[in-house]
This record gives sequence, C-alpha cells and structure tokens, in this order.
Amino acid sequence: MVRYILPAISAQIAKELTERHGLKRSEVAKKMGVTPAAVTQYLGSVRGGIAIDLVEGSEEAAQMISKTADGLARNELSICDVLDNICMACRAMRSSGLICQMHKEVLSSLKGRKACGRPPQLCRLLRGTPKA
Repeated sequence: MVRYILPAISAQIAKELTERHGLKRSEVAKKMGVTPAAVTQYLGSVRGGIAIDLVEGSEEAAQMISKTADGLARNELSICDVLDNICMACRAMRSSGLICQMHKEVLSSLKGRKACGRPPQLCRLLRGTPKA
C-alpha cells in the first residue's frame, strides 16, 4: 500500500492540481506538503507509476482524488480531511479487488494463483463482503 498505492494517489492529485486547476508545480508542492522535485516525479510517473492504472481503474477512488484536489485547490481541506479522503480511496480500491490485483502483479509468488493465500474470512473482511 505505502510503496505503490499511496504514491499513485499522490500522483493523481498532483496531476489534477496542475491539469484541471492550472496550478504551477511549486504551488502544488506547497499544497501537498512535498518538494517541487517530488511533484515533478509524480507528474512524470517516476513516483507512483506502477499503480496509476490501478488507481484510475476505480471510479470511486478517482472521485475521492478529484474531491481532494478540488478541496486543496480552494484551500478548503485540513490535513485530516486529505488523509480521510485518501483512506476512502484506498478502501474503494481494496473493496473492488484492485489491491489484490496489484499484489499479484508485483509479487512473483502470487502470479498465476487464484487467491493470495490469506484466509477467506480475512479477504472478506478487507473487501467488506459478507460471509457466504
């Protein structure tokens, strides 16, 4: 999550702030609390590049990212609000199975397996699905 998903979410927020809101990289860096070099890496897919397609694959996560970018652009969000939105985006990706898909892509021991090896009740808990 920390290595792939969070950088991809940050990359999408930076992209929206520059493309949709017309902010300069230095302004994006200040709003996101990162360096301008980090914003350049986000926009160039150096940071978060592996999981950007997965983040874009979740409509609910994309909506939370847009909501976060909008709030940051208008200076309406606290750091707690930003973190809450990022958590909701991650939950949306987890519940749709995108996190499991990413794990299968980056962890060679899971390639070709139908399940990751977690107990079914744990996967249900993480995905928010009821018991069968």
